[in-house]
Amino acid sequence: MRTADNQPAKRDSFASSFGVLVAMAGSAVGLGNLWRFPYLVGQNGGAAFILIYLGFVILAGLPVMLAEFIIGRRSQASARRAFQVLAPGTHWGITGILGVICCILILSFYSVVGGWGIEYLFKSVRFDFTYGNQENLKTLFSSFSTSVWRPLICHTVFLALTAGIVIAGVQKGIEKFSKVMMPLLFLIVIGIAVRSMTLPGSGPGLSYLFKPDWSKVTSQTFLAALGQAFFSLSLGSCMVITYASYVKKDANIISLSAQTAAADTVFALIAGCAIMPAVFAFGISPGEGPDLVFVTLPHIFSQMPLGGVIAIFFFLALLLAALTSAISILEVIVAFCMEEFKMKRTVADVLVFFVIWVLGCLCSLSMGPLSSWKVLDKNIFDLFDFLSADFLMLLGGLLIVIFAGWKLGRKVVYDEFTNGGTLPVPAWMLKTLLFLIRFVAPAALLAIAIFQIHE
Repeated sequence: MRTADNQPAKRDSFASSFGVLVAMAGSAVGLGNLWRFPYLVGQNGGAAFILIYLGFVILAGLPVMLAEFIIGRRSQASARRAFQVLAPGTHWGITGILGVICCILILSFYSVVGGWGIEYLFKSVRFDFTYGNQENLKTLFSSFSTSVWRPLICHTVFLALTAGIVIAGVQKGIEKFSKVMMPLLFLIVIGIAVRSMTLPGSGPGLSYLFKPDWSKVTSQTFLAALGQAFFSLSLGSCMVITYASYVKKDANIISLSAQTAAADTVFALIAGCAIMPAVFAFGISPGEGPDLVFVTLPHIFSQMPLGGVIAIFFFLALLLAALTSAISILEVIVAFCMEEFKMKRTVADVLVFFVIWVLGCLCSLSMGPLSSWKVLDKNIFDLFDFLSADFLMLLGGLLIVIFAGWKLGRKVVYDEFTNGGTLPVPAWMLKTLLFLIRFVAPAALLAIAIFQIHE
């Protein structure tokens, strides 16, 4: 939003560098770390996958994050307007619109999964996992996720919690929540990891995580690692652009990007230490897939000493991780409505809540009563997941690095990296980062896209 004299209107911002870091880390740390990362490790050879993943975080994930930081901080504007401010009179604003659409689709099904987390936190508090074998727990999850009312109620509660945080604003809502919940989230997962690693028979799980077995590496391993590095950092959907627009001009965006990527990666590794040793200790296959969190782990908790208490903390962590990511997704859409349609935050937040709530209800019901409604042979839940993760995020990420690296050009990129020449960044680092943004990141994104087309 700009005033009559074409100066940026005063807008909310993060109050401190720590606030920026925990908010950005919260955006990146989500269900993908606690849910997707452990089972991808299990399905793709363990430690070898982790090392490849770390390489792609540096070579592909970090450059895209830096590109989004440049666009957001430089423009001090929301998704679409950021491109209009930096490239007026062009069609680059479409990139921001694609990001907003992507966020709408993601939050619609993400809030459903977040609702599952609420349900399972409730079940763990009632110690529902202290009995029953794995087959019974699988039936329990299937029965719940395909039913009508309980998933809808949980989806509504999760979305209301998310909207309640965002409605308070950047400093009083997002930053305040993140400052408390992100450290708590890390502490909970570290505590679970310590318990998991001290179980009898947990040693093979640690070896699986940290002793590479390169004989199991295939082309699929590289592509899975590349995809996880990109999606885990919440890139390509303008989430980073939106948060970066609230970052002050004196912040070191290279440092913030690196710290965010590091926090996300460390959390994913801690999550692996919390899950894999326990999986091996109880003789369960490490490649269980998405059922790992809602079926396999409850089965493990039922057999583990003090497992009922561990289950409470685990599903609390799952809920917190989901919320920290969900607020960043919702903020993209709310900020867009505020700046494009001159809405007050309260109005935009409530409006977006109802839109996402309706779409989320369709996603939830598509697991059960509406399962016969299919497009491209996918139900609504899977269709939204496919369109966002396999298409819009990839396209958005590609357009973002092209825009930052080529449209804005070397002078603007260097100016943002050095804060107008006030930060002493070595010339070799500036050249390396620009090379990664211009060439390496686009090549990586194109590789994922080609694989998705031929899969």
